[in-house]
Amino acid sequence: MNLALGPVSSITRSANYKWWVFASVALGLFLTVTDQSGVNIALPRIAEHFGADLPSAQWIALGFTLSTSVMFMPVGRLSDIFGRTHVFMLGFGVFVVAAAIGGTAIAFPVLIAAKIIQGIGVAGIEANGMAMVADIFPEKERGKAIGLYMSIIGAGAVGGPVIGGTLVSLLGWRSIFASSLCVGIVALVLASLVLRRGIGEQAGDTNRTSFDWTGAALSAVVLVSFLLSITNGHKLGWDSPAILAGLGVAVIALIAFIWWEGRAEAPMLDLSFFNSKVFTLGVSARFLSFLAGSAVYFIMPFYLVQGLGMEPSRAGLLMVPGSIAIAVWGPLSGRLSDRIGTRWLTVAGMVLTTVGMLMFAALNEDSSQLRVMISIVIEGTGIGLFSSPNTSAIMTSIDSRKFSVASAFLNLVRTSAGLSGIAIFTAIVVFTMSSQGFAPDLSAVTEAGGHAVRLVFIEGMSRAFTAAAVVMFAALVISALRPENPVTDIDAQ
Repeated sequence: MNLALGPVSSITRSANYKWWVFASVALGLFLTVTDQSGVNIALPRIAEHFGADLPSAQWIALGFTLSTSVMFMPVGRLSDIFGRTHVFMLGFGVFVVAAAIGGTAIAFPVLIAAKIIQGIGVAGIEANGMAMVADIFPEKERGKAIGLYMSIIGAGAVGGPVIGGTLVSLLGWRSIFASSLCVGIVALVLASLVLRRGIGEQAGDTNRTSFDWTGAALSAVVLVSFLLSITNGHKLGWDSPAILAGLGVAVIALIAFIWWEGRAEAPMLDLSFFNSKVFTLGVSARFLSFLAGSAVYFIMPFYLVQGLGMEPSRAGLLMVPGSIAIAVWGPLSGRLSDRIGTRWLTVAGMVLTTVGMLMFAALNEDSSQLRVMISIVIEGTGIGLFSSPNTSAIMTSIDSRKFSVASAFLNLVRTSAGLSGIAIFTAIVVFTMSSQGFAPDLSAVTEAGGHAVRLVFIEGMSRAFTAAAVVMFAALVISALRPENPVTDIDAQ
């Protein structure tokens, strides 16, 4: 259909329409990525403004992550029922309203609630963005398109801390919400002019109007129990009754979810996806890569600031080349995968990330900034080489009518793997510290804490990155085992 959701525009009939769709999706993606990192930069100022301690302020980020993760799968299924365009734009609307509430909040609980609501909107945007890009571009150009999609994530990761830090320094923390509100309105208007109804929708889904409420409830229980447990495990102790109970509830709910999804008429997650070796092995490698990669962006800042004594601004700049490498190599590997296939590019990416992790593990208190930056660039290049071909292979292995729920699932894999990795590798570091008589807390790694605690922290960091290298190598093996041609898997579904 050629009707736009806003005024009829020649854009929707343009030969370059796919690029207009990409521009609309890219603006939304860039906004959500920069907003997340910008608000994280502002947490100390927000805590100061409301008189809250930093752990309480961190619930702004945690609440956002929980709501986004919990809503990914339900939103993906709703998109396949009611249309990606509708849910994508509704997500923008929710995002904009929540930005207005957060920017004008006069009570701390209201601000947390606004970020939770905003997370629901982001789920609507991110669950459909990749799906629409994958569908609007022909299969022979899908790698290139997904590569560019990944480059937007890299650009947002680079620009978010810079934009957020500048806004907070010049105009205060509320300016982050104000800028998100303004850009969100522009993005919503652009989407209304560009996006046609029914992008990617095809006839033939007999369960189109059904929604799996039981599956949605079970998946929510799994995610909330699991994410709360792993994010608090190192604080309360991994053997504490609360953490063990939370993990137990997550396991039981996961078993119930899998059992139910195998019997539901219109499941939240189509388990037939996993009949495809490309999908199963691709998702497994994706999970492991994000699990191990989370160590870089969480532990490295502690090493640079507390371990080497850098200024936070200097440490931030040293991390930027890694994000730039992802942004540069993502489109290049995507375009190359359209020509030579996806398998060996993902293997090459995992080789570089494994090398990068081993280089991180070899860092010490005397390592030069150049050595650190080279390690970060190698790891970032590996992630850039891996992500686009891997994602393209996964998306091409399934029916395009189910792109939204698949895209939502891939985003859920990313967020859950990232949080799990932070919890696991932090636990390795703090266990190393406690085994040598120091407080099991990364906040103890300060100049006032003394030289000894910093050395023990670096020892723990080395162990954590060695473990991350093992995880990356496992992703390498899985990528090598993945079949090359995903097209043959479509027919099996």
